[in-house]
Amino acid sequence: MPVVRSHEAVTHEIHGARFVSYATPLTGSKELCAWRGEIPPGTKAPAHTVNREEIFHLLVGELLITLDGHGLRVSAGDTVIINPGATLSVENPTDHTALSWVTTSIGLEAELADGTRITPPWAN
Repeated sequence: MPVVRSHEAVTHEIHGARFVSYATPLTGSKELCAWRGEIPPGTKAPAHTVNREEIFHLLVGELLITLDGHGLRVSAGDTVIINPGATLSVENPTDHTALSWVTTSIGLEAELADGTRITPPWAN
């Protein structure tokens, strides 16, 4: 049974947020990826369309999430299910860093509005 110790997690930063990756193929996962997201105050991630389902659970804080054009305010303890093909943006309008836990399947890709494709290293 593989155990990923907190000091072994790999940190990536993009669009003002930090992604601390725990479960990936590099750590022994065969099907799923999981990471902690750290979204600082004032961060607004660009809209992106995902090719895999994501389960986004907010651990701490509040966020504004726009999912397929519908704005949602989510609070600690809320879970957002993001289906493949959905367009998502995340904003932290508060004074505190929000923490999330995200799980998806290996192979996640995101496409920005300008057509740029991102293959997040924390999800592959």
